[in-house]
Amino acid sequence: MFAEKASKFRSAVTVSNGKQTADGKSVLSLMLLAVTPGTPITITADGEDEAEALDALAGLLQSSFGEAPG
Repeated sequence: MFAEKASKFRSAVTVSNGKQTADGKSVLSLMLLAVTPGTPITITADGEDEAEALDALAGLLQSSFGEAPG
């Protein structure tokens, strides 16, 4: 879901877990980060629509990927 949303933007998107950095538009790259719930991450975007990309991706994470709690 994250990579799909990130791919809608022209900006480059990266995700870091503090040790490794992944291409935010690549499912495989994101899986290799091995991020689990509660792991702090940093999302960066670089390009003409970077602010919109960061807002959309932060919203996705804050909504727990749109899933109901529990």
